[in-house]
Amino acid sequence: MRYAEHMTQNKNSDALWPALEQLLGPRLNRTDAVRRHHGEELTHFAPLPPDAVAWPQTTEEVSAIVKLCRAHDMPVIPYGAGTALEGHFLAPYGGLCLDFSQMNRILAVRAQDLDCTVEAGVTREELNQHLRDQGVFFPIDPGANASLGGMAATRASGTNAVRYGTMRENVIALKAVMADGSIITTANRARKSAAGYDLTRLLVGSEGTLGIITEVTVRLYGIPDAMSAAVCSFTTLEAAINTVVDSIQMGIPIARIELLDPLFIDIINRHSDLDNPVAPTLFMEFHGSTTAVAEQAQMVAEIARDQGGADFKWATRPEDRTRLWAARHQGYMSVRAAYPGKDFWITDVCVPISRLADCLGETFDDIADCGLIAPLVGHVGDGNFHLTLPYDKTNAAEIDRLEAFNSRLIRRALQRGGTATGEHGVGLGKKKYMREEHGAALDQMKVIKRALDPTNILNPGKIFDLQETET
Repeated sequence: MRYAEHMTQNKNSDALWPALEQLLGPRLNRTDAVRRHHGEELTHFAPLPPDAVAWPQTTEEVSAIVKLCRAHDMPVIPYGAGTALEGHFLAPYGGLCLDFSQMNRILAVRAQDLDCTVEAGVTREELNQHLRDQGVFFPIDPGANASLGGMAATRASGTNAVRYGTMRENVIALKAVMADGSIITTANRARKSAAGYDLTRLLVGSEGTLGIITEVTVRLYGIPDAMSAAVCSFTTLEAAINTVVDSIQMGIPIARIELLDPLFIDIINRHSDLDNPVAPTLFMEFHGSTTAVAEQAQMVAEIARDQGGADFKWATRPEDRTRLWAARHQGYMSVRAAYPGKDFWITDVCVPISRLADCLGETFDDIADCGLIAPLVGHVGDGNFHLTLPYDKTNAAEIDRLEAFNSRLIRRALQRGGTATGEHGVGLGKKKYMREEHGAALDQMKVIKRALDPTNILNPGKIFDLQETET
């Protein structure tokens, strides 16, 4: 449904559509099917379709579109690959959805400088496919084949974050269209700069509320000489987490380290025809020279043995590593297959790794007390974990139970110095917790929003409401 206070925001749309049709021709669509496709997610949010969908092809077109929308008080919602999980591209106030799938050019690869510039609609898989014969790769891997613009807007990370960082560390510069239609470039390509405000970091993670990202310049990395993956099971979650904490504290540069609970392991075993022990399990990957990879793996194996880890299984052939990580990345589809006919609530939090074991222990007690199903996967190298909860969206009591559980989960993380979301972002789903997390700093975020977008047309209603009503 629409938010009543903004029902009149689109009052001048009848004059807007002819102007947009003249600019875009068939790249403007107002049919119900297309609007609905761009207004619903795979998760628990009810559909909130935009009033129309446009497919820009250049930054200059985006600028022209934004100027028209501002003149007619029409919200503008950026849309990348549609993989967001917290309602980022839903349209609670209606508006125009900008689908960036036709802005998918790789503009420049500078392998010597270890960076490249792409349009916002390029996906991470498209970029790495293009880079495959140049000796470099882009490491940020949120699992889904997300667009680079969307990944920058939501400050995405994923399985490689423990070694390579998040989008925050790997975006060098952005080109963006601001709320008045002006086009800015936030930085040059120098590896460091002390010149002025860091507008790049301001827009990274702003979820399309401060500016619309049209180009992204990102860091690249040399392809490692060797890669090795391993799977190790444990008798308890605490033993698996202690293995991670000890490995991180020893400075072992693990590229990926993922924790899966027994339920999740059982689900992916059945879906991907694997035979992992149904127990708390770490999926790990090591990058570097052949000698370094062997040393890293041996050190982690010794730590795991001290914690009771067993059945270390190694995968050094590319096809074996691919199969292993494909099973991990297909986790959501595995859960969907395991619970046919269900809807799914997906959530994440992040805590300091020293607090991860007790946070998970309390969370699993909560799950058991509530009688919920909640397979877990965690990027435990940085204290981030995800739960996927099957439920029936026609059952009001079940929805209330999930909402209460999600609130307890988030507050449990906040009490431990954590955050309401490690990588999914705020969107619509987590915004009511922003005051608890940020306190008075939330008011300064609103000052920035009002300064850069005084008419509130850029993805309104996401991250926070300018007129705060939630308690």
